[in-house]
Order: sequence, then structure tokens, then C-alpha cells
Amino acid sequence: EGTLRNYLRAAQPHLVTWSDSYDHLREVTREDVRAVADALKGLDRKRTLVALRSLFGFAKKRGRIFRNPTTGIRPGNPDAPIPTPLRPGQLRRAVAVAVTPAGRVVLALAAIHAGRPNAIAALKLDDVDVPNRRLRVGGITRILDDTTRQVIEAYLAERRERWPHTANPHLLITQRTAHDKRPVSPYWMRTRMRGLGATLNQIRIDRQLEEALAVGPDPLHLAVVFGISESTAVGYAAAARQLLELPSPGA
Repeated sequence: EGTLRNYLRAAQPHLVTWSDSYDHLREVTREDVRAVADALKGLDRKRTLVALRSLFGFAKKRGRIFRNPTTGIRPGNPDAPIPTPLRPGQLRRAVAVAVTPAGRVVLALAAIHAGRPNAIAALKLDDVDVPNRRLRVGGITRILDDTTRQVIEAYLAERRERWPHTANPHLLITQRTAHDKRPVSPYWMRTRMRGLGATLNQIRIDRQLEEALAVGPDPLHLAVVFGISESTAVGYAAAARQLLELPSPGA
């Protein structure tokens, strides 16, 4: 019974999120599970994937689903690939394609502030202080630059017009979440990026790599600016050093 409770506790938030877009477990795709896995780290990632594998494995065995979307997704964290920049023109294309106020906010938070998709979805109205030009995303307080301020103000104007009475505290809301207090779903986040030629994670990685190239491959600086782990910051610094063709420390 204790194991069952732990599995349900780990899986429930993602099942509720998927229910915004799907009516049955058989509609959940490998990409949906991968998006959940990519947003988690360490023990949380392992617990969640073990719970989802158990659930979908049971459903497959009982004939409730046709294929198991968790197959091949390992609970342990794989070694992170070396970060690589976007191809020339990809970011310009993304900016040109992001035409809705919500899409522009999502793109700005990823491309300028290196926000993770789950951190962008979790952003609340209280995290945005337009008069004092402050923005808190992913636990890091940043200066609200002109571009991000403009797209957020445009989106807030639309938000007030479409949902003037919503009690949802999150910055980004949808027709569904305007009637409750949930954040937008991973599926909604992905649809904002359709046609942009790059995923949010690719854009976020490009921003962090750009910082490493601009200020030099300094892991401490990257960890402080983006709130990333030491090992991740070292990976970005190593990638920047390769791109700059600099020798490794101690070489």
C-alpha cells in the first residue's frame, strides 16, 4: 500500500496535466513522457519515471493501451550531451514565427532569460514586477529588460481583456486554466513553439552557451547568472572553450 501511494503521488500531477489534452492513457506519447523526464532531476526524476513505467506497464498488460510510451526511457539521469548553439538564423526564424502575445512571452523567457519550460509555466504574476523592472524565473531574480517588459505588458493587456475575472495566479493561462489555479500544461507550452524551428530547451541552451561565449568560459559566472548546477555550468564552459578553441585549464 505504501508503494502504491508513493507511485500515485509521483504520477498524479502529470496525469492531471495530460487530462487537459487527452481523454485516455493510450493517447499519451513517448514525447509527453520525455518532456516530464527532461523537466526533472535526480530522485524526483527516478521516482516519477518508475511510477509511470509501472502504471503504463500495468495498462499494457491488461490491454488498456496499445503501446507503452515509457519504453526505453531510463529512470537514471543520462550523461548530458555537450551543448551546441542553434544553427544560423534559427533564433531569427523563431522570433518571426512567434506572433501571439503568449508565444512572444514564452520565447522571450527562454531566449533572454534561459527559463526552463516548467519554470516558465510555473511563473506567477507576483514574479513579474514591471514598475521596478524585476523578474523572478526559476528561482533567480533578474532585471526586466525592455524586450521582455514589452512582450509581457502586451500579453497582460490581452489577459485582462480575455479573462478579467480569473483568479489563476499564474502569468500564463489558457481558456481552461482561467477557471482554476493550475499552470499551463507541457502540451500547451510545446504548441507555442510549433513552426519555430527549435524547442524551448534548445533555445534555453543556446542562451546559456551565448553567455559563456560572451563573458568567457567561467562556470561560476554561469552558475550564478542562470542558477544551474556546478556540473552543468562546467559543461557549458567546456563547450564554449571548444568553440573558442581555448586550451583546457591546466593544459
